[in-house]
Amino acid sequence: MEPIGIVERLGRWSSGRGALYLLLAERIRALIDDGELQAGAELPPDRALASALAVGRSTVVAAYELLAAEGRIVRRQGSGTRVAGPASAAVRPTTEAPGFLHLLEPRDGVIMLACAAPDSPPPELALAYAQIVPDLARLAGDIGYHPMGDRGLRQAIADRYARRGLPTTPDQVLVTTGGQQALTLLARALIRPGDRVLVQAPTYFGALEAFREEAAVLRTLPVELARFTSAIAEHRPVLVYVISTFHNPTGAVLPPADRSRLATAGVPIVDDEALAELGFPGRTAPPPLAVENPSVITIGSLSKVVWGGLRVGWVRAPSAVIDRLARLRTVSDLGGNVPAQLAATALFASLDQVLARSAAVRQDRHDHLRSELGRLLPTWEAPAVAGGQTLWVRLPRGDGQSFAQQALRHGVAVLPGSGLDAGGGSADRLRLHFLASHAELSEAVRRLAAAWREYRPEPGRPVFPPAMAV
Repeated sequence: MEPIGIVERLGRWSSGRGALYLLLAERIRALIDDGELQAGAELPPDRALASALAVGRSTVVAAYELLAAEGRIVRRQGSGTRVAGPASAAVRPTTEAPGFLHLLEPRDGVIMLACAAPDSPPPELALAYAQIVPDLARLAGDIGYHPMGDRGLRQAIADRYARRGLPTTPDQVLVTTGGQQALTLLARALIRPGDRVLVQAPTYFGALEAFREEAAVLRTLPVELARFTSAIAEHRPVLVYVISTFHNPTGAVLPPADRSRLATAGVPIVDDEALAELGFPGRTAPPPLAVENPSVITIGSLSKVVWGGLRVGWVRAPSAVIDRLARLRTVSDLGGNVPAQLAATALFASLDQVLARSAAVRQDRHDHLRSELGRLLPTWEAPAVAGGQTLWVRLPRGDGQSFAQQALRHGVAVLPGSGLDAGGGSADRLRLHFLASHAELSEAVRRLAAAWREYRPEPGRPVFPPAMAV
């Protein structure tokens, strides 16, 4: 691509706030994600693009390096800079590994092990909707706009936190359209372009997307938060995002001493508890991090514990933070779905029953998936977890990104680990959910085994020796 061509597409890329390299990377990222820059497209050399944009070469180099770390572009000595992906347009879309926007919609003949969410609503949800019909019929003098959420639902959420040892008032709760909107609002409220955000590696890809939309500079920590104190001192982040309980994707639970140390570290903490109540039978969720420090911001959601179609999540935080989030929410969304919130309020009365039944089913399916993997793919490592929805699988050779493409050719969509790791690691990993039926999980593993027999790592892809598979 000629420099002048990409300059026209970049438009007014430098008109935002923040460092120029972040603004440039953000605009190129948008062109790639929107499909305007196709996989395999060649980008201008550093000096040529810098000259065309009238900026220093270091600005272009920094932008390119950021995009390369995210996996959106590939830079190789002697062959230039290209948009990541196959250079040939002959590859059909059905063979591409699914991206963030394509994980949610089912595809004909494809078993979706990429997006982890309950596969059907529980009967209690239908009963909850039936229960609130008379309440809707009696509504009067209510225009239906509640930016902070229905007061009754906020009270129910506050009461549940209180039962978990965290005294909470409705004014400390903002109801959102699922946990993803909670992340988006928090990113907009707390992050400015160029701000550093500490995240676990790996972590939930939806959080990474939300932070990157605000041009955050992501720095990583191991899931178990090793060297946490020194990382805080080195990076001085404006925010630390963690999944402390039944971590997505590894299933890990931070031990009590580490939870206390994290909560009292003196930096803003966002604790994503969307999966916190998804322990297997006999596993009770530990108290929220905010028990140790009420200023910790906590995210919760019914979309993971009940059904993805119930788009009800929330943020629990100091009331000043909630007020700020509510103002931001009003700009784009005057309030959530009132019938859904009324039904969610009614559902809280039977939520423990729903969770208990779900725990037994999920453990059974977890055990079944691990058994099938052990039978048909014995060289794959799939450690057991104590809750959550996913297995974090290590491949004995090759990389998850190229194998995900091979698996899709065989009718299974899986999530490669590299997309969940802001530090560029986890290339030898896959995330598989275990929420499907026994029959579907068995068929998925059969197809994965067939894909594995045909799989050959692509030239230039990392090959992991057996010594690394420990």
